[in-house]
Amino acid sequence: MGKKKEWAKVLEQKQSAPGIYDLWLETDLAGEAKAGQFIGLYPEDKSTLLPRPVSICEVDKEGRRLRLVYRLTGQGTKEFSSYGPGKKVAVLGVLGNGFPLEAGRGKKVFLIGGGIGIPPLLQLAKELKADKQILLGYRDSSLFLQKELADYGEVFVATEDGSVGTKGNILDAIKANSLSAEVIYACGPMPMLRAIKAYAAEKGILAYLSLEERMACGVGACLGCVCKTSKVDQHSHVNNARICTDGPVFEAKDVEI
Repeated sequence: MGKKKEWAKVLEQKQSAPGIYDLWLETDLAGEAKAGQFIGLYPEDKSTLLPRPVSICEVDKEGRRLRLVYRLTGQGTKEFSSYGPGKKVAVLGVLGNGFPLEAGRGKKVFLIGGGIGIPPLLQLAKELKADKQILLGYRDSSLFLQKELADYGEVFVATEDGSVGTKGNILDAIKANSLSAEVIYACGPMPMLRAIKAYAAEKGILAYLSLEERMACGVGACLGCVCKTSKVDQHSHVNNARICTDGPVFEAKDVEI
């Protein structure tokens, strides 16, 4: 399906943790959305012209609803956080390639999320038919989405301050709980993804990483969100990939991060 810009309607919004907002939109884009994809939200403030990429947390195709869980990071997201029911917002979508479900179907998998990389795991956990171990990394005890994800697999938590679960990072939680998997799906900050890429290579595990990156156009035209890859990009004819269109999900061995 082609990307399109349309008006969506805010159905509800709440703050689920400090600086974390939970937004439901009514939009026809829900009919096309898959786990791991994202949409662009346009602020009304013309000084913040470009759309803000926000990952899709949950999809309700029958109800034409998309759920977005995002972090307040600047003027654009500050504006979004003020939206109440009935508000119309311009959206662009559906963007990105999503997670390859067939790779993990019927296998033992890790679903790994760190910080604002956690929301995309919810739709993935719902869609993926596998033995799921869900590893979530937080700064502290503000465990947004943890209870909902627990409906779809066993959840293991790591916190930087040690307030809940394993003190440290996701790899510390894997070691502390003697966990293993055949396939990894991960989304989160780049340091975490680098560590997972190295872990997967060491253990010989197939891994897919959803890369977080600042984006401008969201449709692959500006080349503002490229990453180094092992394959030649047909658009730029160099070993680059555009995270917004070729990604955000890549097989770990194919990207240099």
